[in-house]
Amino acid sequence: MRKIDILSMTPPEIEGLMAEMQQPKYRADQVFGWLHQKNIGSFAAMENLPLSLRNSLEEKCVLATAKIVDLRVSSRDGTVKFLTEMNATKPAFVESVLMKYKHGHSVCISTQAGCRMGCKFCASAESGFQRNLTAGEYCAQIYAAARELGDTGRISSVVLMGCGEPLDNLDATLRFIELITHPKGMNLGQRHITLSTCGLVPQIYELAKLRLQVTLAVSLHAPTDDIREAMMPIAQKYPLRELLPACRNYAETTRRRITFEYALAKGVNSESAHAKALAKLLRGLLCHVNLIPINKARGEFSPATRNEIESFAEILKEANIPVTVRRSLGGDVDAACGQLRARRVAKK
Repeated sequence: MRKIDILSMTPPEIEGLMAEMQQPKYRADQVFGWLHQKNIGSFAAMENLPLSLRNSLEEKCVLATAKIVDLRVSSRDGTVKFLTEMNATKPAFVESVLMKYKHGHSVCISTQAGCRMGCKFCASAESGFQRNLTAGEYCAQIYAAARELGDTGRISSVVLMGCGEPLDNLDATLRFIELITHPKGMNLGQRHITLSTCGLVPQIYELAKLRLQVTLAVSLHAPTDDIREAMMPIAQKYPLRELLPACRNYAETTRRRITFEYALAKGVNSESAHAKALAKLLRGLLCHVNLIPINKARGEFSPATRNEIESFAEILKEANIPVTVRRSLGGDVDAACGQLRARRVAKK
């Protein structure tokens, strides 16, 4: 019999499970608190539960964990890169990154083992798509990072921008948001969650209907379809004439500013003409642009120079497009999406 992924269960679902086990209703709050507040790694650690209940949970449920099999700490900026083995269903290796800022600690997590999107500059798809992660496995990555922090700080924000496409695993993504923001759990504010997408248009419209307060980050990377298609195969299915209206609808429906991720590749999308075209494309849209030199994870593109990035930013500023030149963190520990996993899978 397949075991229940209890870390993916909502409080009402755990109440139902307790009823099946002929336990009082308050046990559900105790179990949920152990899972999502106290960050325990086993059912045996749930000390205020009867031993018989702990044994029953062990028998019927699986507690999703992120077993760290490789950990690397950047000597430059303190970024911690994890390669973890997930266990809620079929074992799979994924990556997460703990980033330390003056304002707090952020965790970038994976939503899939591998990725189907095939972006040319990303290592996530290099070793193939294996499976979707469960909502509990999303949480497990955060809790593993929290254990690494110990008493040195609390996780203040979460970014769904690791391996995989969050909107390609939408049900688990929405369930994760419900779990991680629950007041009886970690109680993270929705505005402290960033959800990244390469541009799955139908799912963006679906997400907008829910009026969540998460930040939507769209991987744009080009102001024209021809350049974008050369970098991101998904652009062939959802061109800019479909993607931009979906983004406008999201911003207008949720009243949340959209972040556009724009990785600059030398000689591809980094010239002044590209900046001017981008400014025209985004005019009137509630948005913010993050500029970053493209990562050389797969070697197909070279990063733009710092001067090129600063010049690109100035053109956007002159057009009244909010823009940030983002730091590239963890370069010395293979922090780009998919690098550690690709090496691990290649060894098998």
